[in-house]
Amino acid sequence: MESILQNLGINETHSGTSTGQDWMGSTGSLLRSNSPVDGGVIGSIYPTSLEDYNRVMDSAEAAFKVWRIMPAPKRGEIVRQFGDELRKNKTNLGKLVSYEMGKSYQEGLGEVQEMIDICDFAVGLSRQLCGITLHSERSQHRMYEQYHPLGIVGIISAFNFPVAVWAWNAALAWVCGDVCVWKPSEKTPFCAVACQKIMSKVLEKNNLPEGISCLINGDYRVGEWLTNDRRAPLISATGSTRMGRVVGATVAERFGKTILELGGNNAMIITPDADLNIATVGVVFGAVGTAGQRCTTTRRLIIHNSVYDRVKENLIGAYGQIKIGNPLDEKNHMGPLIDKDAVNMYLNALSEIEKCGKIIVGGGLLSGLGYESGCYVKPVIAEVSNDMDIVQTETFAPILYLMKYETLEEAIEIQNNVPQGLSSAIMTNSVREAERFLSHSGSDCGIANVNIGTSGAEIGGAFGGEKETGGGRESGSDAWKAYMRRQTNTINYSEDLPLAQGIKFDF
Repeated sequence: MESILQNLGINETHSGTSTGQDWMGSTGSLLRSNSPVDGGVIGSIYPTSLEDYNRVMDSAEAAFKVWRIMPAPKRGEIVRQFGDELRKNKTNLGKLVSYEMGKSYQEGLGEVQEMIDICDFAVGLSRQLCGITLHSERSQHRMYEQYHPLGIVGIISAFNFPVAVWAWNAALAWVCGDVCVWKPSEKTPFCAVACQKIMSKVLEKNNLPEGISCLINGDYRVGEWLTNDRRAPLISATGSTRMGRVVGATVAERFGKTILELGGNNAMIITPDADLNIATVGVVFGAVGTAGQRCTTTRRLIIHNSVYDRVKENLIGAYGQIKIGNPLDEKNHMGPLIDKDAVNMYLNALSEIEKCGKIIVGGGLLSGLGYESGCYVKPVIAEVSNDMDIVQTETFAPILYLMKYETLEEAIEIQNNVPQGLSSAIMTNSVREAERFLSHSGSDCGIANVNIGTSGAEIGGAFGGEKETGGGRESGSDAWKAYMRRQTNTINYSEDLPLAQGIKFDF
């Protein structure tokens, strides 16, 4: 790992605060990053002090004044260069993501590819930041709507996608004319430092202000500075529902804007008409991928009575083939949980399941050679009822809940009957069942899929959810509008001043 850090321009003890090329912070207690893969120390980061934080915000404010007047296609060119640098560093960054977070190397590469893809998307978008032209009710008047940059976009990201979610936000914000201040998870700080290093080189090469891309590292207190700061009109935060409640209320109190990507309790419905081979693959990757630590992880499987036993048998067989171990070894399907706290939540969930449900596959902590970090667990399949408290709660671990249904209406009701509303899926070859699931009385989630799993969203579509999942959208489609302020313009080119609604005001 030392050589990978060196290739990415990172020292084992590094400042965690940056305004582009200017790295700050050399006092205070170090924030140490331990890999869940083998317990090894990746390195230590100097956290951001309040003094450094204010220097970062001053730098971002100054950079915004320059960046916002650059034509959007030229801003897109900078993002294109960033995407090209990611291509050059894909292998090293993918390995760092895998080692610091614990997801498989293939998923680490996939996460960097998401960054590259959103850069490509943003480059095209930089020539399509379009408003609309409207017809005025007044003669010789023209109306239109246009979009302007917001300013500083604060990005708070979670450990499970330590680089991609930042890029979703940053690439769009940059082409929109905003500057970004990123507070990554304290569990994956070196992934953030690597990304900042790459972008700072692009800014330096183009003689652009350092504050266009800023990094602040530390615990929740650093996040609190950002969410309370009126200089950041938009906060995009990814994390738990508990965190989102705090961030949402804090930012709303100062009339700021938020994009909140919070908890998911995602379900897949398997109908009698489903292709069970496809369904098995979708379920296993959705439930086991990233060790169950995706917000889109498949957590609940709602199976029709007529195929329940076959589906269960298929899953038991598939889970018997899951290889668990070092995620940098591509023979392994599943790596560790992020840390010991996550392991304890997993074990507590198993205790709750055993009170009213039945564990039919797996369960427990792995130990011995290759599992010395104490973060490796067995994926679990359990038979439960949807109204159990533990089923209503998102547990960030590879735990899959099985339950039965008789009618499609019952299955949809079970799926929707949780506080969260991020991702959902149905496996069926029936057009009627698929369309019913996608209708206004079907899935209540922000994402609803047919014959694919709940996990693995493409960047072309807007990503986000409903209910306790938060609100707002990231990534593709028209998500860019959240990073800009909309302005309505009316131009009078007549020789009179007629009033709207025919109001007379003569004097």
